[in-house]
Amino acid sequence: MDGTCCVRASRTRTFCRHASLLALWRAGLLLSVLGLCATSEPGCVLGTVGRPVSLPCFRPELRTAGRLTVEWRRDGELLLRSAWEEGGEHEEMWGFSPATLAADAAAARSGDFTLKLPDVEPQRDANYSLFVLSEGNRSVPVCTVCLRTAAGFSSPRLQREEGLLDNHTSFLCESGGGFPEPTVSWLINEAEEPPEGAVATRALALASLLYNVSSSLSVALPGDASVSCIISNPVLNQTLVSTSYGGGGGPPRSRASQAMWMFSTGLCVVVGAMVVAGVAYQIHLDRISKKKKKEFQATQRGYKRRRPPAFLEETEAMKPPASKETNV
Repeated sequence: MDGTCCVRASRTRTFCRHASLLALWRAGLLLSVLGLCATSEPGCVLGTVGRPVSLPCFRPELRTAGRLTVEWRRDGELLLRSAWEEGGEHEEMWGFSPATLAADAAAARSGDFTLKLPDVEPQRDANYSLFVLSEGNRSVPVCTVCLRTAAGFSSPRLQREEGLLDNHTSFLCESGGGFPEPTVSWLINEAEEPPEGAVATRALALASLLYNVSSSLSVALPGDASVSCIISNPVLNQTLVSTSYGGGGGPPRSRASQAMWMFSTGLCVVVGAMVVAGVAYQIHLDRISKKKKKEFQATQRGYKRRRPPAFLEETEAMKPPASKETNV
């Protein structure tokens, strides 16, 4: 009897050990699956300043009938926390920023935990991570997405003025409203770089965190040389060019300004021709009107000079003679 009990106890202890090892193995497998995104290099999503952007996160394994609470964090800063009851019913959402879940209440049933930002602000690259909360403890991030923000710069404005020293020509190139800080380069005759020390560039960050940039070039140029200012934003793959033709005095003529000048000249010629034609036509109408008026007046004068009609003479004859008064 004692031997049988010992055998049963030994089997029970063996079964418990196997069960414990199986539970640990399952827990480790779950953590490995949840930590897959954390161990891999995060992908970056490009967001344009002032526009909405979505940070994708699809985790079908998180679809569960049990209670679920998740958190989105930006570099450790809590942005959003959302909880679901058993059965996938949405219980409550705490918002610490304007960010929301794209799937909202249906996230726990669909596995879509995509984060939606309604308005991207200029900022350095940031990592957004989704955590699953279990009994108040955060797990490793199940999703990590890198957000890179950018804004396009305005078309560069290029100005030129003649220098007073050594016949140098000075150029000033300005652009603004972009993010991050751009790179500025110059080309002479579309191929040659300026000499060292001829360029000075300054970028200024505004209160909105957007950048204004100005760059100056001072160099001696022949009369037929061209100078180009190039503003580059590598994040947006944006390249803006403004070119000034001729190294002599006078304002620069970029390709865009030259086309605008031609358009303005053509428009002025057309408008001038229309004005001249309108004035000529009005003069013609005035002459016709005066001619008709003269003819009408002449006709009226001729009518008055004519003899009265016969019926008027007969009427005068039928009138009785006027009575004469006599003195008795």
